[in-house]
Amino acid sequence: MAIACWAASVSAELVFRCPGTVEQLHMEMGDYLLRLEIPSTLVKFRMDSNSMTAALTTPVEDELTLDFILRPEFSLTTETVQLPTGGGKFRPVITVSRKEILLALLQHGRRIEFSGQHCSIAALEDHVGIRQNIVAWAESLSWIWPDGEAARWNRKYWKRGTPRKGVPVHVAVMDVFLHQKKYAIGCYTATKLIYVQGLLDFYRRVKPDAANTSRLERILMADGEPLVDIEPGRMWSFEKGFDPSGMAQPGKLLDLQSPIASGNFVPGDWGYLLNTDARTYEKTGYEGSNAIYLGRNQFDDYYNEHRHRYTYQEKLEEVYQWRNDVFNRTRDEMKIQPLTLADRHQLGSTPSAGGLQMDFRAIPRQF
Repeated sequence: MAIACWAASVSAELVFRCPGTVEQLHMEMGDYLLRLEIPSTLVKFRMDSNSMTAALTTPVEDELTLDFILRPEFSLTTETVQLPTGGGKFRPVITVSRKEILLALLQHGRRIEFSGQHCSIAALEDHVGIRQNIVAWAESLSWIWPDGEAARWNRKYWKRGTPRKGVPVHVAVMDVFLHQKKYAIGCYTATKLIYVQGLLDFYRRVKPDAANTSRLERILMADGEPLVDIEPGRMWSFEKGFDPSGMAQPGKLLDLQSPIASGNFVPGDWGYLLNTDARTYEKTGYEGSNAIYLGRNQFDDYYNEHRHRYTYQEKLEEVYQWRNDVFNRTRDEMKIQPLTLADRHQLGSTPSAGGLQMDFRAIPRQF
C-alpha cells in the first residue's frame, strides 16, 4: 500500500511511540486503513526509529471535522450496530462509522499519543470501537428532564445516584438505558452515564475482556460512587468557586485535551457550552450544556426534545436562547430572538472571545 509522507515541520495528529516496531506498525496501520476503506491518498506518515506519526493530507490549517460527512473525498456513510434491549434481545442502531472516527482522529487540531503498553494499532482500534459504542448508546435517548426538581432514579437499582448494595454497577447502569422513563436526570449525570455504559458494555459485550472489565469496575467503585470523578477535576476550573485542589484529580474514565479548535470534534468527545448570561446561569440546570459529539455534525439530545439530536449550530443557539427565557423551543417559541449570520458564527468562539464553546474535550482514556 503506497502511503504519502510529509516534511518534519508539519504537526502530527496520531503519534505512536514504539521503539523498534515502527515498520511493523506502519504495515498494520496500512491494513487498518484498507479495512475501513480509507484511501492511502488521504493519509500521510512520518517515521523514525522510535515513532510513527499520521495525519490527513488536508491543509495544516484545516482543523474542522463537523463537515466530514459532506466531504465527497471521504465517502462517509453510517454503520448499524446491535444494542441489547434485555432478555437476550437486541435492537439495530444506525450510528457513526468507525471510518469517520478514525478520519477525525487524523485531522489537524489535536494530538493523541499511543505509547508503552498501548503502542499498537490494536489499541487504536479499541479506542475507535469505544468511541463508536459511546455514540451508539447516545443515539436514541428519552430521559426525563428534572427542570430544577430532585433527580429521580429506579429505586430497585439506585439510591440517589449510587447503586444499591449488592447490585453490580453494570446492571444498575444498564437499567438506566433499558427503562429510561424511570429516570429524571440532568445533562451532567446523563453524560457521565453514557461514558460508563459505553466503556463497560464495550469490554463486557462488544469485545469481551474480563481483565479490563474487572479493572473498570474496580476503578468506578473504588469510592463506592461510580458516577463521581468520571472526568478530570480540572475540566471545571473555569467555574466560580472551583477548589484548586481539584486540578490534580484524575478522571476515572476520561482524559482532557485542550486547547481544541471550536469546529474540531471527534465522535465520542464530550464538549461543554457555557451559558454566559449571568442571570439565567443561576437557574439550576442551565449553567451550560454537556454535549457528546455523535459524528455527522450531530450532538446528543438526552430528552428527545429535538428528534434525538442537534446540529452544532442548533446546540449553540439552544444555549444562547436561554438568556431570552427560551427553555422549551415549542412552548417558548415567541421568545426566540433571531440571530444574524455573524452572531451564529460568533457563538462558536470561546467565552473569552464572545462565544459559548469551551476549548476542551473530555475523551476516553486508554485501558
